[in-house]
Amino acid sequence: MPRARYKSIVDTLAGDIASGALPPGTRLPTHRQLAEQQGLALVTASRVYAELEAMGLISGETGRGTFVREIALPLSHGVDQQATAAGMLDLNFNYPSLPGQAESLRTGLRQLALSGDLEALLRYQPHAGRSHERACIARHLADRGLAVEAEELLIVSGAQHGLTATVMGLLKPGDVVAVDALTYSGFKVIADAHRLELVAIPLTETGPDLDGLEKLCRKRRVKAVYAMPTLHNPMGWVMDLAWRERLVDIARKQGLLLIEDAAYAFLAHEPPVPLRALAPELTVYVSGFSKNVATGLRVGYVVAPLQWVPALERVIRATTWNTPGVMTALMCGWIEDGTVARLEDEKRQDAMARQRLARKALAGLKIVSHPASYFLWLPLPEEVRADQVAVALLAQNIAVSTAEPFAISSPAPHAIRLALGSLQQVALKEALHKVRQVIGNFGY
Repeated sequence: MPRARYKSIVDTLAGDIASGALPPGTRLPTHRQLAEQQGLALVTASRVYAELEAMGLISGETGRGTFVREIALPLSHGVDQQATAAGMLDLNFNYPSLPGQAESLRTGLRQLALSGDLEALLRYQPHAGRSHERACIARHLADRGLAVEAEELLIVSGAQHGLTATVMGLLKPGDVVAVDALTYSGFKVIADAHRLELVAIPLTETGPDLDGLEKLCRKRRVKAVYAMPTLHNPMGWVMDLAWRERLVDIARKQGLLLIEDAAYAFLAHEPPVPLRALAPELTVYVSGFSKNVATGLRVGYVVAPLQWVPALERVIRATTWNTPGVMTALMCGWIEDGTVARLEDEKRQDAMARQRLARKALAGLKIVSHPASYFLWLPLPEEVRADQVAVALLAQNIAVSTAEPFAISSPAPHAIRLALGSLQQVALKEALHKVRQVIGNFGY
C-alpha cells in the first residue's frame, strides 16, 4: 500500500480522536474489521493500530479489544511529576511529613553550625562517604536487624540514585532483569535510560510467583532480579520468610544478582529478615531517608559485597562525585540523637491512621494494601476504565495514578494507585470521599 494512504488513515483516526468524534473509551474495529473496511492487508491494519498506540491515542487489551484512550490524561498519569496545580489534592506522589519537622531541621542546622567539623563539609567528600558516617548508617541498620560492615556501605543521594548506581555499576545495556509485573515506576525509568530489558514475574493474589520466575530463567538469560520483599510498591506486600528463602535459592542456582529495594521497609513492624541477610554475597540492598525522614534531604545508601564496591564508587564519582556533606552530616546527627527512630515510629503510626481512614472512606471497594503503608491499590471492575476514572478525578482536582506507570507489560490492568502520605488528614478524607463518589458514578 502506498505510504501516503497508510499515513492518511492514521491521520484520520488521530484527528477523530483529537476532535472527540471518537470519544475516550470507544471500542474500535478489530484489526481484521479495519482491514476489510479500508481495503488493507491485515498486517497493514495492525500497523495502523500500532502507530496510533505508539502515539498514545489507543490501547489494545487482550480479550477485550482496542479502545480510544483518554488523551486528556498525561501519559505518565502524573506519577513522575511532583508538581501539581494550585488547589490539586495530590493522591499521586508520596512525600510524607509530620508536624514539627521544619523545626527539627532548624534545630539540626543550628547544631551543625556549632560543630567543629563545619569547614570540612565545604570540601569534596570521599565518593562513598566519610568513614565515620558510613559506620553511623551501618549501626542504624544493625539496630534494625541487618548487620553490615561500614566498608560495604556507600552513601548516595537518595534511594533512586542508589538504584541508578547499582544498575550503572553492575549491569550492562541489554541485560535481562526480572521484575514484578507491577513494580516501582522509578526503576522502569532507570531501566529504560540504561537500555535494560525488563521481563515480568507473574503476580498472584499474595505476591510475585516464584514458579513464574523459574520459568523465565529457563527461557531467558536473566541477569538480575529487582525485588521489594518488604512493603512492595505499589501492592503493599510483605513477603514471608519461606518466599525469601526460595528466591535466594533460585538466585544462587541461576547465578542472579538480587537488587533489594527497601525504601518503605521501615513501615513494616518486625518483618522477616532482608534478602541481604540471607544472601549477602549476591544482594545489593538499597534504601534511604526520603520516606522515613524527608524527601528533600536526598540521602540514601547502598549495601553491596566488597568486590562490587569499587564499581559502585566509580558510578558515584561519575554522577554526583559525592553526597552533599551537609545533608549527610545532618542525617547522621539525627540517627545518633534518636530523631530518625522517632520519626520512623511516628510515621508508622501516621500511615496506619491513614489506612484506617481510607478503608472507611472507600468502603465497598476492593483494596490491596498493607495496614501501615502510605499507599493503596484499587483494582477496578472489568467494565470500568482506569484512564476515565483518573480524568474524572482530575476534573475534581484530585491527582491519582493508574496502573500504567507500574506495569511491565501492556495492557496494564485497570486499577488506580492512591498515595496517602502527602495531604493533611482532613484534606485526605475529603479527597478519598470524592474518589469513592467518582468510582461510584461508573457503576462500581
